[in-house]
Amino acid sequence: MKTDAELLVAARTDAGAFRELYDRHSQAIHRFHVSRTRDRDAALDLTAETFAQAWLSRERFRDLANGSAAPWLYAIARHVIGASVRKRQLEQSASERLGVLSGVDRGEPSTEPSDVWLEGGLDDALSDLAPDVRQAIELRVVHDLSYAELAETIGTTPGAARVRVHRGLSALRNRLLKTKEATR
Repeated sequence: MKTDAELLVAARTDAGAFRELYDRHSQAIHRFHVSRTRDRDAALDLTAETFAQAWLSRERFRDLANGSAAPWLYAIARHVIGASVRKRQLEQSASERLGVLSGVDRGEPSTEPSDVWLEGGLDDALSDLAPDVRQAIELRVVHDLSYAELAETIGTTPGAARVRVHRGLSALRNRLLKTKEATR
């Protein structure tokens, strides 16, 4: 039986070798993600992302554990969880700053000036954006597409998709700030 290190060397030219590595470690990596997230569906996504990252970086693997890839895979898994948490925090923070989702998601009335947005002001602000920027925000925020999915949908790169969303959110934020100042 080949070691994990030997499988990763073989995986540079043979996808079947990587599949064998996946079969050896996927359940343990999935359990790791379940134990951290307490969400089986999220853990499946995180496990898939862990092995996608492992596949992409398989040529950089260095055998530091006597043939075992487990420490390397767990390091990737920890990185994937950290990136997922940071992404969620950034998205939640942006939504809260904009006042877009705070009252709507909780079903609570808000006394903030962002109520103007919920009463049609948001529609007006969105309609002022360039169509490609508005579409990017809608797909990213409302439909919760990843940047990779967004890029594929709108026919651009993930970096360009991020720029569109960032520009749109910045424009919406600036408009919200002006609305707050005008209501004071």
